[in-house]
Amino acid sequence: MNTLIGFIQRAATGKAVLGFFIPAMAVYALMLLVTIPMVGQHAPGMQLFDLSPAGYSHQDAMTLLDALGDAGREAYLYRQLPLDALFPGLFAISGCLMLAWLFAKCFRPESAIFYLCLIPVAAGLFDYLENVCIVRMLITYPHVTELNDMLSSSMTILKSLLTTLHILLLIAATLLALKTGRKAET
Repeated sequence: MNTLIGFIQRAATGKAVLGFFIPAMAVYALMLLVTIPMVGQHAPGMQLFDLSPAGYSHQDAMTLLDALGDAGREAYLYRQLPLDALFPGLFAISGCLMLAWLFAKCFRPESAIFYLCLIPVAAGLFDYLENVCIVRMLITYPHVTELNDMLSSSMTILKSLLTTLHILLLIAATLLALKTGRKAET
């Protein structure tokens, strides 16, 4: 594990952070502004699976899948999810590198704090697992199993919790880096 953390620390340069962050945000913006509204127009007022941080029940899933209709399910499968196949990896790498870059400004390289850089990687992994479950729901509809919905909902909740934790860590690390930088100047 120390080898992995060392690799992350060496890779965490400002250029590398931007090199992954900018494409991640571009894909995210495309999803938020284009593909999610495209899918959502087939089920007005309903939250898509990806945007349900508290999860959903089997009944909720079936209600959404029914409301989407053939065209909405097709848009979800062939428009939204291909972009969401790119985003988790870009998010995981950029988030990991960004935390490592910020932590390097405040902590010694051997600090255990650097293990927290793996949180966005875990969030990305759960996002991929969520996507697999969503693809399965879309493909097997109307014969969607409660187990698949339970797994999908669990992955959504874990992704959401870890993403929230990542954002809180980014805020804290940024504030600490700013504070540390001001102390170094005086």
